[in-house]
Amino acid sequence: MNEAEIQRYARHLVLKEIGGPGQAALKAAKVLIIGAGGLGAPAALYLAAAGVGILGIMDDDTVSLSNLQRQILFGDKDIGQPKTEASATLLARINPHVNTVLHTSWFGDNTSNCLRDYDLVLDGTDNFDSRFAINAACHSLAKPLVSGAAIRFDGQIACFNSHGGNTPCYQCLVPSLPDEAQTCENAGVVGALTGIIGAMMAMEAIKIITNSGTPLFGRLMIYDGLAGRCRTLKLPRDPACKICGN
Repeated sequence: MNEAEIQRYARHLVLKEIGGPGQAALKAAKVLIIGAGGLGAPAALYLAAAGVGILGIMDDDTVSLSNLQRQILFGDKDIGQPKTEASATLLARINPHVNTVLHTSWFGDNTSNCLRDYDLVLDGTDNFDSRFAINAACHSLAKPLVSGAAIRFDGQIACFNSHGGNTPCYQCLVPSLPDEAQTCENAGVVGALTGIIGAMMAMEAIKIITNSGTPLFGRLMIYDGLAGRCRTLKLPRDPACKICGN
């Protein structure tokens, strides 16, 4: 790290759980955020500020006016722009030491190979098809996965590292696609809630990268925004799981 980086990350460097080795690990890390929306936006801001060396942003959407209530990477001037390009502009202002890699595409079979270039994946998507595909790809490629979700006033976050039987996978939690699933579009979501869950996702990523604390591997944290209450549940591995079962 040069002198500017030492000053920038001074509050990390004095933490015994991070220090110089942890900050060096952050600088060397390659993290992919899939979904630059309500969850991906705050996660990207905090990971860029934390000094993640390579930060990939994957999204195929453009910025719309209805995004601005919660997607804090964007402003009025970004409406109509690809979310990836608008993200890169602000992230470069947040931290010029971070290399932002843009993937302006929908996650699917033809894009899953890009996960090979990353150490860690954050899933901030808002539909189960994408979540299932990301989970399967992370399991196949042995990539740790941080998954978050938010709707109305409720959020949740969990971490998975299922390759080799280390933890359950996302599909152990949600075995099959729901027949009907609520979305933020039809059920609503409080903007600040997505900030809370997105920041938690960044926190879990930092813990995993720096090998500090106890990441939420095999555990599900549920946040009730109306009550101001969190609870954490242990996630069992499903032996009949289509992805990680025996």
